[in-house]
Amino acid sequence: MKGDRVEIVIDASGSTRTYDIEATRAGRRVEVTHGRGLVEVTETTRGGTPVRTARFMAGRVLALVEHPAPRPALADDAAVTGLRPSA
Repeated sequence: MKGDRVEIVIDASGSTRTYDIEATRAGRRVEVTHGRGLVEVTETTRGGTPVRTARFMAGRVLALVEHPAPRPALADDAAVTGLRPSA
């Protein structure tokens, strides 16, 4: 869905680098696959055709965070109560 985003933080020889892959148009989605020492993040169309792909060595990936696109609240969504700090 447009607005879906994946943030990847990698180790770059003593420092960190951050990469963002985002679904840029309506109908596209971001898929994450991993295996055999690689992490692959791909933006795909509705039909499954890859638009762009980023590959990272799994041993260098420090964090991989998926950010879903914000959606409007629906009428049947339950109200969320805040957490209370402990005494």
